[in-house]
Amino acid sequence: MTRRYLHLALPSPLRQTFDYVLPARMALPPDGARVRVPFGRQEQIGICLGSSETTSIPEDKLRAATECLDEEPALPPALFRLCLWAAEYYQHPLGEVFDTALPVLLRQGEPVPAQGELRWRMTRLGELFPLDGPIRRAPRQIEALLKLREFPEGMIPPLLASLGIERPTLLAMEKKGLVECITLTPPTHETHVQGLREPPLPLNPAQALAVDAVNARAGQFHPFLLFGITGSGKTEVYLQAIAAVLARGDQALVLVPEIGLAPQTVARFRARFQAEIAVLHSGRNERERLDAWRAARSGRAGIVIGTRSAVFTPLARPGLIIVDEEHDLSFKQQEGFRYHARDLAVRRAQLENVPVLLGSATPALESLHNAREGRYELLELNIRAANATLPLFKLIDLRHQAMKEGFSEPLLQAIRATLAKGEQVLVFINRRGFAPVLMCHDCGWQAQCKRCDARPTVHRNPARLHCHHCGGETRPPVQCPSCGSTDLRGVGLGTERAEDFLQRAFPKVPLFRVDRDSTRRKEALNQLYHDIHAAEAGILVGTQMLAKGHHFPRVTLVALLDIDGGLFGADFRSAEHIAQLIIQVAGRAGRVGRQGLVLLQTRQPEHPLLRELIANGYAAFAERVLDERRALDLPPCGYLALLRAEAPDAERPMAFLNAVAALVEGDALQLWGPVPAPMEKRAGRFRAHLLLQGRRRPTLHAGLAALLPRIEALPEARRVRWSLDVDPQQIT
Repeated sequence: MTRRYLHLALPSPLRQTFDYVLPARMALPPDGARVRVPFGRQEQIGICLGSSETTSIPEDKLRAATECLDEEPALPPALFRLCLWAAEYYQHPLGEVFDTALPVLLRQGEPVPAQGELRWRMTRLGELFPLDGPIRRAPRQIEALLKLREFPEGMIPPLLASLGIERPTLLAMEKKGLVECITLTPPTHETHVQGLREPPLPLNPAQALAVDAVNARAGQFHPFLLFGITGSGKTEVYLQAIAAVLARGDQALVLVPEIGLAPQTVARFRARFQAEIAVLHSGRNERERLDAWRAARSGRAGIVIGTRSAVFTPLARPGLIIVDEEHDLSFKQQEGFRYHARDLAVRRAQLENVPVLLGSATPALESLHNAREGRYELLELNIRAANATLPLFKLIDLRHQAMKEGFSEPLLQAIRATLAKGEQVLVFINRRGFAPVLMCHDCGWQAQCKRCDARPTVHRNPARLHCHHCGGETRPPVQCPSCGSTDLRGVGLGTERAEDFLQRAFPKVPLFRVDRDSTRRKEALNQLYHDIHAAEAGILVGTQMLAKGHHFPRVTLVALLDIDGGLFGADFRSAEHIAQLIIQVAGRAGRVGRQGLVLLQTRQPEHPLLRELIANGYAAFAERVLDERRALDLPPCGYLALLRAEAPDAERPMAFLNAVAALVEGDALQLWGPVPAPMEKRAGRFRAHLLLQGRRRPTLHAGLAALLPRIEALPEARRVRWSLDVDPQQIT
């Protein structure tokens, strides 16, 4: 009998596939199936790429596969091809790409289809039980009963948990006979829920045009860029486009940039649709994520909402892919497999043959360039929904101004006037903690992180010095280590310091701080947003978490305390990023029929970026920057890859990158560097960069494909930790 050999992709940093003998007892696995194999002294689970009767590996080096875990591919054909394409495009080991695409529990060997799905549903008693009876003082039980009455077929535990309905509540209700836990056989046929819980909102002409354009491309690949000013009703466009998808019996995948937006998006979608919604993001445990993944793969969930990695979620009947806030840097993975979820979403839509809708008030210049070149269809929303007006912009020149903890007197007057009207104020400062620097007032000594070229941030409650780059924490010194003085002061402004000052200045006004520190606990962010919406007059203080797509109807004044740092960044994308941030933060003001005001404190009031942005808007700013990028062959008019290297000493990364630079021949690739990274020392390791630039994408990728095997053969490559980032979004 002729021997067959399996070709597998294993989760390994090696850029190669692995051959194993197919045992006579094992059926030939289909491409895309998971196979358990011995690997070194352990076992690994890999993905089958195919089989053949020949191999280039000597027989004495070959080992037999242990077990085939799947009778059918773990990933459907389009996702399998997407992983193959992504590995080639990003020049990343294929096994690690497949590892990223699969939930952790599947990587550990759990079956792909559920053996039996657990669901909670009402009993007959629960259907008739009075809410003002014995459970009237148990609000969580009342909430659970109301939700289960909307879903008489039952709900899976992770979906209940996403609504704040936890297992102890359900167990208490089970004892009373109100609910029961049942096990369902996995679905073997297509099931759809098409109804709406609430009627759609009326659309203005631009919104209607956008919805009609997307619906007209059903069943075919077509990329759209929805360029809508803040508050223009992009979400309503998404909702009505998805309604048409569900009516056809298909599924929709919606990507959001961060966990913070997921609860708000899910709540809005649940209020509109009766369809089951699967939610995937890092805030959920592995069991919840696998359950949601299975609901999407089986076709039971009509809508899938998730963050970056949800782009790999399989759909039984794909109908539409949406990327909300498509410009956001959170869609770019910054470690390991450095993919961009927005770009993979477009490629996936092409493989699935469905339309893809990218939405933003401040589109990435890459997306605007694609629209200008005719690769994307541009849909514009230039009017705010519900007749809301755009906010007014004003600059506050800080030169010669008397300041109180980072606040100028004109800003404080505007805050007082806004609060007096019973409205809310949003204060934006993109720095967590109390102060960015701890300094000795007598000798000028400054606290320094021992592992980074950075200063640790001063935090209160508890008092600590925390480096936001390496995560290291220490207690603040009592005395200056340089001169012995006890006069140590926090210098600069962070969200905690702004909160302290505003609480003293406005002691009777509700104040809400929204940053990573105040939202660490599960459900803390949801509770904060609930409290903000319940309050009338109030002050919101926060970082970028406040800027991303959130709807605060009572906010009429937005204050940006310190934006000057972003005007002079070393990264060529700095201007684009600060412009997006300003517009996104400003977009929180005056969204529901009230005139909004945006105040920008700056010591650079004549800066051309600010003037262009305020006078002519983001579109005009983007056109000017695109022209500058074209002149310099920079993305999106040129193409980049960034080779990073790090080691415990400063010499090795530079020696490695110099050796790589010596391998590059001809002028197809232009080299920038090698140079030390902007922050050379981070987490105890020294870092260096080599930037490779190509005028054409095929030229860059061909050069990288030829270069990587030679890099791996360098002796210097074994002395450093190095990585390649294709299409880097931050040169840091």
